[in-house]
Amino acid sequence: MAVILGISAYYHDSAATIIKNGKIIAAAQEERFTRIKGDKDFPINSINYCLNEAKINIDDIDYIVFYENNLRKFERIIVSAHQNIPKSIKTFVLSMSKWLTKNLWLDKEIAKKLMTKKKIIMYDHHMSHAASAFYPSPYKEAAILTIDGVGEWATTTYGIGKENKINIIKSIDFPDSIGLLYSAFTSYLGFKINFDEYKVMGLAPYGKPKYASLIKEKLVKIYPDGSIKLNMKYFNYTKGITMINKDFENLFNKKTRIPESEITEIDMDIAASLQSVINEILLKLTNHIYNETKCKNLVMAGGVALNVASIGYLKRNSKFKNIWIQPAAGDAGGSLGCALAYYYNELNNKRIVEKSDIMQGAFLGPQIIKNNKEFDNYLKNNKVNYTTLSDESLIKEIVKSLEEGKIIGIARDRMEFGPRALGHRSIIADPRIDDMQKRVNLKIKFREGFRPFAPMVLNDDKKEYFDIDDESPYMLSTYYVTKTKQIPLKKGIKGLDLLNEKKSVIPAVTHVDYSSRVQTIDKERNEFTYNLLKGFKKKTKCSCLLNTSFNVRGEPIVCTEIDAYNCFIKTNMDCVVIGNRFIKKENQDGDVYE
Repeated sequence: MAVILGISAYYHDSAATIIKNGKIIAAAQEERFTRIKGDKDFPINSINYCLNEAKINIDDIDYIVFYENNLRKFERIIVSAHQNIPKSIKTFVLSMSKWLTKNLWLDKEIAKKLMTKKKIIMYDHHMSHAASAFYPSPYKEAAILTIDGVGEWATTTYGIGKENKINIIKSIDFPDSIGLLYSAFTSYLGFKINFDEYKVMGLAPYGKPKYASLIKEKLVKIYPDGSIKLNMKYFNYTKGITMINKDFENLFNKKTRIPESEITEIDMDIAASLQSVINEILLKLTNHIYNETKCKNLVMAGGVALNVASIGYLKRNSKFKNIWIQPAAGDAGGSLGCALAYYYNELNNKRIVEKSDIMQGAFLGPQIIKNNKEFDNYLKNNKVNYTTLSDESLIKEIVKSLEEGKIIGIARDRMEFGPRALGHRSIIADPRIDDMQKRVNLKIKFREGFRPFAPMVLNDDKKEYFDIDDESPYMLSTYYVTKTKQIPLKKGIKGLDLLNEKKSVIPAVTHVDYSSRVQTIDKERNEFTYNLLKGFKKKTKCSCLLNTSFNVRGEPIVCTEIDAYNCFIKTNMDCVVIGNRFIKKENQDGDVYE
């Protein structure tokens, strides 16, 4: 028996996970508690939640594992600074104060925060990613690919997992990084690094890959095995605090886009070109891994694994039969990975493989309780009119409101672990309504109008709407809307003007290239949402809904009942479901929402 606490922190998306005898008891990101998006601080709230969920205290933990090795990371910083003297001196001096006072003794810092004398085990960053991908997966054997910005030295690794062991075969090391290449363009296009890469991905289908050849000629050399070499003449991240330099801007004859300024045709074309190059790299890389490992299954983690467009491209074109992505593929998932890695790889425990996976639908976070008297009193004290309903009656009310074109927040049961809202902390709407994408983007999410929304669809009906052969319970891949559901676009329309064109019979969840980031819903993982879709189908003959995360721009996904209610009242959402409470905005006194 072993109870293990895994921790990721101090870069972005801090998180904690507790596993007991290989089973995931709880996992959560710190941002959900502090309400600071991407919170990088020590995840004390996440740790306390996990301990409470496991009904234990810190003294009951057998092993505490941190998701990366601080000493090897320090080595990389020292070597990189030395190689780039004198330009690196200023950045090096700035970083050393933190390293010499805190980061070099991170294990002691963590032990102090936890008030424990237990040894803190420092694990390899990419091994943590690899473990988060392989051990929860439904495969006894699989090739493993991890891709992100950088861990200690590695930026990309691949290997193989068999039963309870992982063997890393090869790595691409800093500064050559697929993730940092993508981040450089994210910065160049005026978006925030480590937060907005998905905006670049969403923007790409509006453009043409006009600059793909230029990127490959000047910025990145791609080898036949998918390994890469960046031309550091154009990048600044080894020397300073910015990602790119003037040479990078001059290459495209364009200054870095000012955040929130108008998005131009060249911005769209650059995004499209980058996505095309990333797809090419990943296809060569995965096919090489297939040839090397002879595995039919591939599992992936690391931030680049959250590029759903690339994952869809790989599913359609790579040699692998099956591809499984860790739902919390970014650094948050490192807390899960390091715990599992220690349990299996170091303690040599037997691994039991489940038919689907061991992620429990990714519903590993705090629970919204149906009978929370404290929250009921809060609503009554604030004179909020609400109805408490059975699940069956609640579904009928939701379906009725969806038919009326209403936008509804759903906050029920355990919160999702990872960046995707999967039905427990979601905003839903009827995808058949022509202007629904614009309405949700501008009036609910307060974000860029070009951003696409994802559909949730009954697993049994998925082929009716999408060209999809596998399950997609975690919304981690794009698929194309079936030809029979597509509506041809008028000739000559391009760029953001495509937003106003109806592209399919489910226009609110169809991107301009007819792709959709699909979530398939089954009864085993997600019973309430499954029954909701069945009810919507019965009324409308449509078994598909728009699904987006329950939050507004710049804020994390809601966690508690109060979070959900506050998000509801400050947006143009029509209704909200909190546990089994149903609240309609139209039923409230005006001053409640002023």
